[in-house]
Amino acid sequence: MSAPASVKAAAGSTLPGRGAPGRRKTRVAHPAAIAIFILPFAVLFTLFYVLPIGYAVYQSLLVIERDGTFGKATEVFGGLSQYILVFQNGPFWASIGRVLSFGVVQVPVMLGLALIFALLLDSPLVRGKRFFRLAFFVPYAVPGVIAAIMWGFLYSPNLSPFTAITSNVGFLSADLVLWAIANVVTWVYVGYNMLIIYSALLAIPTEIYEAARLDGAGQLRIAWSIKIPLIMPAIVLTGIFSIIGTLQLLAEPQVFRSFSSAVTSTFTPNLMVYSTSSIPNVNLAAAFSVVLALATFALSFTFLKFTQRKAGK
Repeated sequence: MSAPASVKAAAGSTLPGRGAPGRRKTRVAHPAAIAIFILPFAVLFTLFYVLPIGYAVYQSLLVIERDGTFGKATEVFGGLSQYILVFQNGPFWASIGRVLSFGVVQVPVMLGLALIFALLLDSPLVRGKRFFRLAFFVPYAVPGVIAAIMWGFLYSPNLSPFTAITSNVGFLSADLVLWAIANVVTWVYVGYNMLIIYSALLAIPTEIYEAARLDGAGQLRIAWSIKIPLIMPAIVLTGIFSIIGTLQLLAEPQVFRSFSSAVTSTFTPNLMVYSTSSIPNVNLAAAFSVVLALATFALSFTFLKFTQRKAGK
């Protein structure tokens, strides 16, 4: 059945380039009020994001010079000399490779668990949703440092209550400590990502599910063919957050240095930045930070474009 002519006319009038001749663009009403609402965000964004980035870039372009061996240290413009040191620094690139291998395994596992838990909470077959929603989210309420300390004690052969396991499996050894840290990160952030995905599931109209049930689709079919495709933007968002968090890994390995000698000052890029700035060599640490930020942006942007291309096919 075709739509009435009045509906067609109303729809046609909203299309670009199809209006009355000489139609002018609508002027924005109350621009001053809009500026007032944007101003607080703009001020905070500039103070705590733009200016620190600019200061880091400025510091990365400086070098320290001394007059003689014990002369006064002065900062002078050094161009890209700090960046040359960054690209020649093998431990820094080894730490980036380490966290990338960490992310390739940990991020899919974490997001897969978050997706499964969100689908279970959204399923009509599950009871006690409020309890499980809180139970899954509670680990995220634990600060990352406290979570790392807690798991560090559980991994330690001399302190763990599970000595039968920890005495036979070297969770803090050089071969397994990276994945022990991955377990901590997964335990903390599964609930956070689950809530993002679950919120996207709640936004799906129930009429779509009713139509699928009328066609004979079961819960698994609805989850695979309807829910997951419709919440893909939320999954992509959690993926981008996870990529950024992976390259910024700091608190957990810093705590694990107290439990394992396998975690060194160059174990992750952020740990290396922290250690370099403590020497102190602030200028080289700033160059490390700038390169790491650019690498994070490149990986996040590549992941976003890849998922958009896959979604467009």
